[in-house]
Amino acid sequence: MEHEADAAMRLHRPGVTEIWEESAPAPDRVVEGNPTFRTAVHYEAPDGRLITGVWKATQGAWKVAYDEWEWCRLRSGRCVVIPENGEPVPLGPGDALVLEPGFVGVWSVLEDCAKDFVVMLPPPSGDGAETPDA
Repeated sequence: MEHEADAAMRLHRPGVTEIWEESAPAPDRVVEGNPTFRTAVHYEAPDGRLITGVWKATQGAWKVAYDEWEWCRLRSGRCVVIPENGEPVPLGPGDALVLEPGFVGVWSVLEDCAKDFVVMLPPPSGDGAETPDA
């Protein structure tokens, strides 16, 4: 049964077919199991830096290292995000989380899950932005 919040969160774009891409973590990042991912991008900004969509994962655990910013809200399933040198953060349906650039840890899927996400990629290097004087 679909939750009311799920329907409100979904981006409705008439005439646009949802395309799912399949992937998996690199073998050297897998900590447990054989996790796989499915991702459907619902919106990508013209500059390619802001991306929203839905991500689904099967059970397993893998190391993560973020250079991007991500907001996500779990739709279904159960996960635990374990920061390096930090306390585990359990997630269930409806829970939201923000991961910032520099986050390093383990993403563990206890029950197959789905999440809505918004990702902001870092600006390309050499973008001409000025850096403050040291």
